[in-house]
Amino acid sequence: MNTKRVGRREVMRVIGAAGAAALAFGCGGETPTGPSATTATGTTGTTATGAAGTSAACAVTPTETVGPYPSLVDLFRTDIREGKSGVPLALTVKVVNVNSGCAAVPSVNVEIWQCDATGNYSQYGSQAAQTYLRGIQTTDANGEVTFTTIYPGWYQGRATHIHLEVTRNGASVKATQIAFPESINATVYSSGVYASRGANPTSNASDGIFADSLSVELVTPTGSPTSGYTARCQIGISV
Repeated sequence: MNTKRVGRREVMRVIGAAGAAALAFGCGGETPTGPSATTATGTTGTTATGAAGTSAACAVTPTETVGPYPSLVDLFRTDIREGKSGVPLALTVKVVNVNSGCAAVPSVNVEIWQCDATGNYSQYGSQAAQTYLRGIQTTDANGEVTFTTIYPGWYQGRATHIHLEVTRNGASVKATQIAFPESINATVYSSGVYASRGANPTSNASDGIFADSLSVELVTPTGSPTSGYTARCQIGISV
């Protein structure tokens, strides 16, 4: 795994006034109880397979809070697992410009970060020395990046989610989050390293982030806990 670390980041990045005015769709607060302090165990499954699908209307993606666990170090890499156990997930993110008929946006950075199967984030709390499940890639000519990760776990107070942020010329132009179908969450959380914690008690509908925007922030993975999952999401920005 080729990992490139670049400088040190602000803990809470703020979207600039001009960017917020152009991009904001409405966002909610995030007040999770916080990840647990347990450690994941088990075996990582096989490579994710299958077609992907998600809602991809030509519209600006809702802006959501960066949240309490943003990255402290820039990590440019495709595979963000760092040996973390869980169901494999291949996540493709496509960035488009709604001001140009949703044309692809190349050469912008896309970062994702998420908790592990036990609800922990790296770089915080008992995991402060770790950097797992975080990464950045630069979009190709099709405006796309694909990350190799695991299906996210959950922590108290939040529905299952992954954070995403798009930066252009060093400035944040979109911070958002994606949700996952309850049916797939239930299937994943009854298997493997997730089973000991069981179902996420916070549903998408009761989550303050997704309650008013679930239809455009929900991805629909294909696959299974055995073969792994593949998912796509489209991030619409206004530039």
